Amino acid sequence: MKRTRLLIVFLCLFTGYVTAAPSPGENEVARAVDHLTQAMLKKNIPELQALTAENLTYGHSSGKIQDKKAFIADIETGKSAFKTLEMQNQTITLSGDVALVRHHFSAQALKGSEVIPTEIENFQIWQKQKGQWLLVGRQAFRF
Repeated sequence: MKRTRLLIVFLCLFTGYVTAAPSPGENEVARAVDHLTQAMLKKNIPELQALTAENLTYGHSSGKIQDKKAFIADIETGKSAFKTLEMQNQTITLSGDVALVRHHFSAQALKGSEVIPTEIENFQIWQKQKGQWLLVGRQAFRF
């Protein structure tokens, strides 16, 4: 019986069945990503201001690049608006005070009253500044 258990554990380790729990840093970044997502969805401008770095570069899948002011202005005015917004299949890689985040951006974007399904991939760069994770870069791309 002990050999069977040992064999099962051994097989699980090599098939990827057993995975390590997220680190506290990864959990903090995941919460920051979730707060940013909810702030975009709910047009929470103070939260967007708090979660983005002053030197933010925000790249859209169309190739358009925005700074912090333009990104937030589009959310505030409704130029970028969402009926639903969800980040799926997220991975987080930490390297010191930098976090690399990849996920699938699944949304029902709003253009006036028209609902536009949006399915793109995202790459985000977060940096811990003064004890808080801030978005410093984002690039979306079509798959």
